[in-house]
Order: sequence, then structure tokens, then C-alpha cells
Amino acid sequence: MHFRPTNITVDRGLGELSIVWDDGLVSRYPLDQLREACPCVECRGGHANMGMEHAPEDILKLVPRRSYAITGLSAVGNYALQPSWDDGHNAGIYTWEYLRLISPQQPAS
Repeated sequence: MHFRPTNITVDRGLGELSIVWDDGLVSRYPLDQLREACPCVECRGGHANMGMEHAPEDILKLVPRRSYAITGLSAVGNYALQPSWDDGHNAGIYTWEYLRLISPQQPAS
């Protein structure tokens, strides 16, 4: 299934990115863990660690090295988001598929 967001917001006070999906699921990603889950080659440790099979199983279990804040958020075509972080990093492209997979809130099966 392909899910698409209908609304995306960043709440800097709560430190979270929220996505409302077209099936009604609301995903709330803590910014610190979202930064640690960056899917770029640099953060993943090389091309051998790329792909959905290397996505974190539970984003909430990622231990942030520090606190992070989003300084900017850009759409990448119609398929992804690219955040800019306060540590200067902006190479991660978070596809809708990836964001849905790592959503802390998963629908009941």
C-alpha cells in the first residue's frame, strides 16, 4: 500500500514532527529520534547499509546523541521530505514509505 500525507507540521515546543496520513493515521515523530533515523548514506555508514531493510524497527528505541531541532523542512517532489537540522546536516531524504514504516504509531492489525 502507498500512503500519502495530508498534513505535515513541526511543533518545535513539543519537539516533534506530525504527519496525518490519507488513511487517517496520525504519526508523531520525536525530532531527536527522527534525526538519529536519518536514511542518508553518511548516517547509515555506507551504501551497504542503505535500503528499507536497514530501517530502524522501533524509532522510539533510538538513543539520541544529543537534542536536535529542525531548522527547515523541504518537500522533495511528491514523495519525500528533506529536513535541515541544527547540527548542519541536511542530506537525509525521508520518503513517505520510509516515514510510514518507522511511524511510532502503527495501526492495529
